[in-house]
Amino acid sequence: MATDTLKNTTDSGGDGGGGSARAVRRLLLDNGALSALVVLVVAMSLLSGDFLTTQNLLNVGVQAAVTAILAFGVTFVIVTAGIDLSVGSVAALSATVLAWSATSEGVPVWLAVVLAVGTGIACGLVNGALVSYGKLPPFIATLAMLSVGRGLSLVISQGSPIAFPGSVSRIGDTLGGRLPVPVLVMVAMGLITALILSRTYLGRSMYAIGGNEEAARLSGLRVKRQKVAVYALSGLFAAVAGIVLASRLSSAQPQAAQGYELDAIAAVVIGGASLSGGVGKASGTLIGALILAVLRNGLNLLSVSAFWQQVVIGVVIALAVLLDTARSRAGASAAPAGASGAGGPGGSGRKGARAVKYTVAAVLVAAVIGGVSFWNNGSSGGGTKLGLSLSTLNNPFFVQLKAGAEAEAKAKGVELTVTDAQNDASQQANQIQNFTSGAMSSVIVNPVDSDAAGPSVRAADKAGIPVIAADRGVNKADIATLVASDNVAGGRQAAKTLAEKLGGTGQIVILQGTAGTSASRERGQGFAEGIKAYPGIQVVARQPADFDRTKGLDVMTNLLQAHSGVNGVFAENDEMALGAIKALGSKAGTSIPVVGFDGTPDGLKAVEAGTLYASVAQQPAELGRLAVLNAIKAARGDEIASTVKVPVKVVTAKNVADFS
Repeated sequence: MATDTLKNTTDSGGDGGGGSARAVRRLLLDNGALSALVVLVVAMSLLSGDFLTTQNLLNVGVQAAVTAILAFGVTFVIVTAGIDLSVGSVAALSATVLAWSATSEGVPVWLAVVLAVGTGIACGLVNGALVSYGKLPPFIATLAMLSVGRGLSLVISQGSPIAFPGSVSRIGDTLGGRLPVPVLVMVAMGLITALILSRTYLGRSMYAIGGNEEAARLSGLRVKRQKVAVYALSGLFAAVAGIVLASRLSSAQPQAAQGYELDAIAAVVIGGASLSGGVGKASGTLIGALILAVLRNGLNLLSVSAFWQQVVIGVVIALAVLLDTARSRAGASAAPAGASGAGGPGGSGRKGARAVKYTVAAVLVAAVIGGVSFWNNGSSGGGTKLGLSLSTLNNPFFVQLKAGAEAEAKAKGVELTVTDAQNDASQQANQIQNFTSGAMSSVIVNPVDSDAAGPSVRAADKAGIPVIAADRGVNKADIATLVASDNVAGGRQAAKTLAEKLGGTGQIVILQGTAGTSASRERGQGFAEGIKAYPGIQVVARQPADFDRTKGLDVMTNLLQAHSGVNGVFAENDEMALGAIKALGSKAGTSIPVVGFDGTPDGLKAVEAGTLYASVAQQPAELGRLAVLNAIKAARGDEIASTVKVPVKVVTAKNVADFS
């Protein structure tokens, strides 16, 4: 008896430190995702001296919060062998409902919050009903809700950001100036998730349905009702995530959280859940979200190319799915474990499953470290360090701006880290936070949205880091200077050029840029002012195409169906103009002149070919060069002008050779 007691004490860690070490080792052995997170944190700490600081770790927590909250909701669905692709759109819709009802309709804030949460639950109920009673595959049902939710948020907001109520925006702030509220919300939602999964009838039902839906039904579970409840929970968590996201940005963005559903699903799978159902837990999901946040944060700090960052994230997600497949196979070989004991075939299967976890975790971390070591610019971190956050690199204008900035940085011998926000205001806020943590000498930001960039720029101001705005201004924050083209003057020149080509009469349409950006607003303002001088010209339609060529093609095609008498087009950038030219076909440059804006290489080729009548040419490379030059001056404390205007000029077939 005494011997057994002593043995049990020793096995349970009674030897103090040795037992604790074994417990930690066993915890890491049984959790491949946790092992990967620990190794990843250690690797990033060794590669960047700015990573393992209190402020940066808090930043990682804040940046993981929205994805984690969404992922907690998706965990319920995946455990039941379902999928929810609508959570990003539902998050945006819920935040938009809150902002619109509280600010535009005068609804009390507490009631607006209830309406927002109710919106999320309602979307989830519809998803659940379509899946359970409509017999639609979860992929199709939630894909439909993705489109409906995004469309409704655009309808309610009319495509423009809506200011968030100040009392609710505090959710995106800190307690005592230190502890971020989003992290507290994330932890609270994680605890609720764990409680539901482990301690409630609904949670046990989820595992039963995911393990074998038919067996669960035959056991007496009301599977259809349970599924409706599961999707409603996912919608509720999406609404909370949307409120947290909008609070961080101080505005509800109708295009917010695009692609977040994929991050949420990736976090759940990386955390150990199985896409085939029956497996998953809240702690694993949290670890998965933290891995994604650590990767993005660390790659920013290490100055890894914005393009390669996407590659690394993609590799990690692919490896996580491979882990899910390998784990399922290894788990199948461990099935006889209960009968044969640890030393029999089951024990061998468990060892195989554990080996799979280690192998994939090791490959994951090796891929990250190897990629970072290869593509990192190898700088020692000394001297002037600049960060440049671009709204998108899926646009030739900003690619040229990046090239001009990099050339100037190289000429001046300073380190420049460039990131791509992919037209996501939240991702850009994270990038600016990372620059602040990385002790940048100064930061250049080309805002996705002028209002949404405000909070993160204010945080940089508070840290004593000067911020330069490039091409677009930042609202409600102090910036060292704005380096931009004179968009208002360019808009006036575009109006004059188009009106004179039409002889002062005609019907025209306007393709607008991304709502909320100062570039779109100022170009539109200048064009509106200029066209007033020509009362014979009627603007029959204004539609946003988000500075995108494909959207320009689609929007122009649709407008031509409704307005067959159109004989002129103004697009607020060349990409949309080129899309419009494609839609016009042989009419472009002959019966219907098109005027663009930017003077990009493709735009100039179109002017030369005669399909684009004119483009208001900017100098994006010069804009990038001047942004870096002024950022260096600001970092050194030199005096700089509050606004630096880069001249614009109308390019037509007569003078295009000078620009080409």
